[in-house]
Amino acid sequence: MKKTVLILAASALVFAGCGEKGAKTEEAKTENVKVQTLTPKEITRTVEYSTTLEGYEQVNIAPSVQGNIEQIFVEPGAKVAAGTLLVRMDQTQLNSAKVQTNTLAVEFARMEALLKSGNIAQSVYDQLKAQYDVAKENEAFLQKNTFVRAPFAGVVATKNYENGEMYSPAKPIFLLAQITRLKAYINIPESYFPVVKQGLALEIVSDIYPEETFKGKIEIVYPTIDASTHTFTVKLDIPNGNQKLRPGMYVKTSLSLGQVNAIVVPYQAVLKQQGANDRYVFVNRGGIATRIAVTLGQRFDDQTEIISSEIKEGDELIIVGQARLVDGAKLNIEQD
Repeated sequence: MKKTVLILAASALVFAGCGEKGAKTEEAKTENVKVQTLTPKEITRTVEYSTTLEGYEQVNIAPSVQGNIEQIFVEPGAKVAAGTLLVRMDQTQLNSAKVQTNTLAVEFARMEALLKSGNIAQSVYDQLKAQYDVAKENEAFLQKNTFVRAPFAGVVATKNYENGEMYSPAKPIFLLAQITRLKAYINIPESYFPVVKQGLALEIVSDIYPEETFKGKIEIVYPTIDASTHTFTVKLDIPNGNQKLRPGMYVKTSLSLGQVNAIVVPYQAVLKQQGANDRYVFVNRGGIATRIAVTLGQRFDDQTEIISSEIKEGDELIIVGQARLVDGAKLNIEQD
């Protein structure tokens, strides 16, 4: 019995020792940190997006009539004016249509004379007139698709056939692109929708011309928001009179949205979720570390804008010691 009492007493001492050690461990969880009180700062809002340039107008030159290509008059790289003859197709169908139109024209003239003299019924005249009108439309259609002309001034970008080859509408003969004026599309976060307007100026830079800046403007702000990406699309209009820029080039656009108040913090204060691109910070809330998810905005050297509905003016952002923290950790605020 005495032996049992001794064992229980020893166990109690062990547990008491563990309790004291646990209390010391609990105290050790308090982290020493430094904080910065957040105040809004006026910044010039500039957003940058990458995009690929396109000819403002570009079209596949693809006649609607299948047949033999008699002659191609231009090569890739050729600059053409609107109305320039690009290709002549086989003329057999066009010549047949001309014969039919001429035959009906003679018959129609005779019918007009007979109608005026009252020697034919109106219905007979109307029937022939309908045939004649269809024949003229068919001839005009074949004329357009036999002698194929440039619909606008541009550059022949690609060529897929040679003289004498059989053409199929499934594959165009040329791609014609306008290069004196270009377009591009960018997708902008929905938070900027109220301030992005038609006509807003922007700058464009290309790695090919690192010392040069090109000008453009917003031509169209599309009216809907993509529910999956929470962005809206903007069409850019880019004059290119010197033709340095070309369709297919990869460029960066810079759009100034004016002066705004923003929360700007040291970049190192923002932490990144391991294995993801999620960003977060810690703020002091009553001596307790509180983790808050943020979105990065504009970067200013070693400072960055952070955006979150949970961040407000007067919050104490932890800027030293944040990497050791977990949500709910006790804090000891050190003074500078």
